[in-house]
Amino acid sequence: MTKKILLVCNAFYPENSPRSFRATELAKELARQGHHVTVITHPRTGVETFCQKNGITFKSLGDLTWPEPKVKGTGVIRLFWRIIVRLSALLFEYPKIQLVFLVKKALKNESGYDALISVAVPYSIHWGVASVWSNNMASVWIADCGDPYMGQENDSFKPLFYFGWVEKWFCKKVDYLTVPTEKSIGGYYTEFHPKIKVIPQGFRFEDVQLYEGEKDSSKIVFGYAGMFIPGRRDPSEFLDYINNLELDKPFEFHVYTTTPQFVIPFIKNSKIILKEIVPREKLLFELSKMNFVVNFENVGNTQTPSKLIDYLIVDKPVLSIKYGQLNEAVVAAFLKNDYTSQMVLPDKNNYRIENVAAKFVALIP
Repeated sequence: MTKKILLVCNAFYPENSPRSFRATELAKELARQGHHVTVITHPRTGVETFCQKNGITFKSLGDLTWPEPKVKGTGVIRLFWRIIVRLSALLFEYPKIQLVFLVKKALKNESGYDALISVAVPYSIHWGVASVWSNNMASVWIADCGDPYMGQENDSFKPLFYFGWVEKWFCKKVDYLTVPTEKSIGGYYTEFHPKIKVIPQGFRFEDVQLYEGEKDSSKIVFGYAGMFIPGRRDPSEFLDYINNLELDKPFEFHVYTTTPQFVIPFIKNSKIILKEIVPREKLLFELSKMNFVVNFENVGNTQTPSKLIDYLIVDKPVLSIKYGQLNEAVVAAFLKNDYTSQMVLPDKNNYRIENVAAKFVALIP
């Protein structure tokens, strides 16, 4: 049965981020399955054309206009601005808190939907919906979450205690909380566990073009795509080890990251190559040329790196690295094409977007 679905999100096409992929792929597939899909998001270059092409109705969320404090200067001045930037986010979720008011305004005249799906991050998207939510707007509200908020384990600072009240406030209103993995459930308050449904990240595999040519047998090429977090998703031990490793065959570690500052100090020879950020389709093609790929593990169990679905798609052995517990023998084995200790990934079919979309639709009365 055809459903009328409203999707509200901060990240959407053409933004290059995991949560953008989540919202974009879901909207595309729901529309492809014949549902009437409306997306409220920021007006970006090309987004209206994209929505028209895919049978999606676009409505503007408006732009984020509150000025974002930036680190600047040197010495004491730079330290001052670092504190201001951190405290702004830590104390007030500034400037992303503006999304509460943008969402509230955008939803003012919306009603009659079978489902409203709000997609975090940031969680201020959910808070904006909660501020105006009623069943006149939609029969069911599904709050889709990536990493937990209060239960996050991999940021340098946890949200302050009073944001726990905000999380409980919005969780009481929502009908369902959707999370990407079973392990994510532990990041949420126990009283809301009955509302949680596990729906993995989804992607349309048929849209992906992979490399089908011969690999360059003269060298070993492996790669990583994602951000780094010092002391957690930390590459320093691994980079230092491979920098000092000598093999009979040359090797290259290609790194695609938005946090290059954690890689640059280790670029001393041709072994570590920092690559520019590319669109996801191009990234998957490049990863499919490699011998294997690398995963840097998070701390704890509630947050699962979203890049693992990309690694599933390119079908390469995964070398998983845990900061503080570098297994040099396993790394050396991978560099000799011995993948006995490769990371075991879930069934690829779990991540097919048609299956993911069907799980969302199943929550709609």
